[in-house]
Amino acid sequence: MSVIDFEVPKNVAESVYDALEAVRGSGSIKKGVNEATKAIERGTAKLIVIAEDVSPPEIVMHIPVLCKEKKIPYISVPNKQELGKAVGIEVSTAAVAVQETGKGKREIEDIVKKINDLQK
Repeated sequence: MSVIDFEVPKNVAESVYDALEAVRGSGSIKKGVNEATKAIERGTAKLIVIAEDVSPPEIVMHIPVLCKEKKIPYISVPNKQELGKAVGIEVSTAAVAVQETGKGKREIEDIVKKINDLQK
């Protein structure tokens, strides 16, 4: 069950992982539901990524609602373990917030454009 209201194609999810890897060395990423939520509430998040395999899903269900309120783009990826790996941690994570894009600026902009296309 996805907590977001649009379908994310596999190739787009893969490009999200790649974009996060590009950002992690030179940008700023907040890891975990609490940190992502704070970044949304403070308006500092440029992109929110939510893992679909979070159990129970209630852990992340508030995130899309907050993102819509603050007009912050969000997307889901299939696997929390892969999400953790993409942002450079050895454990899984349910959600991350990109705050500074660093060298991944172009990739993040591409993801945001794809999100906008998917939501139409």
